[in-house]
Amino acid sequence: MKYAIVEDGGKQYKAIEGITIDVDHFAAEIGEKVDLEKVLLFVDGDDVSIGKPYIEEMKVEASVVEQVKGPKIVVFKYKPKQRYRVKTGHRQKYTRLMVDSIKAGKKK
Repeated sequence: MKYAIVEDGGKQYKAIEGITIDVDHFAAEIGEKVDLEKVLLFVDGDDVSIGKPYIEEMKVEASVVEQVKGPKIVVFKYKPKQRYRVKTGHRQKYTRLMVDSIKAGKKK
């Protein structure tokens, strides 16, 4: 099985060819190609490459599938005996990427 661990926005994701991953929202059009160049780990069967901290000349090519929202989170603040109640909600925005290929290539 061929996969890579990539870093984007301070978070790490497992990128497998042909599988989608949800990363933090960034401005990109649907169908646009994106290169994730911060590859921390690459596994191809029994071959394992570990970066220090990143693997040089390695990148993950992906394309933007859609812009999505995560599940709704309800935040409820409450102070007993003081009649203080605040209810708010939040939905995080994500960009869904389809991993096209994992390959070694020169950085620009």
